[in-house]
Amino acid sequence: MNMMQEVLIDKVVVNIGVGQSGDRLTKAMKVIEMLTDKKPAPTAARKSVREFNIRPGMTIGTKVTLRKESASVFLKKAFYAKDFKIATYSFDKQGNAYFGIPDYTEFEGQKYDPDIGIFGLDVAIVFKRRGGYRVARRNRQRKAVSRSIRVTKDED
Repeated sequence: MNMMQEVLIDKVVVNIGVGQSGDRLTKAMKVIEMLTDKKPAPTAARKSVREFNIRPGMTIGTKVTLRKESASVFLKKAFYAKDFKIATYSFDKQGNAYFGIPDYTEFEGQKYDPDIGIFGLDVAIVFKRRGGYRVARRNRQRKAVSRSIRVTKDED
């Protein structure tokens, strides 16, 4: 196989959707910071949901994006929590993987803290090839990534 066709991890996004701002959101931020050792960013609602009393722009969740070494370190912990298994339906057509962990205490070394409570989290893994993706992200002569370069569901 060509070295430039090698499939790599581009980034890992860890997300906790709380659905409300305030005390629960700060606790969710503490959970993400405990697990990733990175400062999380708040996420805002895009649409209004009347049943949940959510308006656009209201902070309702938190996330952190991990790249390179910190991404692989976190994935080892996350796969330990999932017993090193991911279902086939967790992969989309582009070859990215998504899975959820129902409780942060499933991570190795984490104990239940009654002050924080129980929080589950979503993990998104984005894959890329070593070569070719810069074409879609550069400023000059930006083009679409060809099909031969894209990562597919079968390759993961």
